[in-house]
Amino acid sequence: MPAHCQLTGRQPGFGHRVSHSHRRTSHRFDPNVQRKRYWLPSEGRHVRLTLSVKGIKTVDVIGIEAAVARIRAQGGKV
Repeated sequence: MPAHCQLTGRQPGFGHRVSHSHRRTSHRFDPNVQRKRYWLPSEGRHVRLTLSVKGIKTVDVIGIEAAVARIRAQGGKV
């Protein structure tokens, strides 16, 4: 599953782990992304979205219809 939020656009960050001896190794910081299924009443079907936790909270506030409209406006596929 790609670590990318369809609503907020959060993506992995890249950096280094730094040990006690200060050796640096590459590290990928993935966002907390989860697959969630919502009922879309206007289309009479379920949609499955890949959302970060902040994206899930945003859907709770603005509603699924507005969230799907935002994703489609950004060129995302639902």
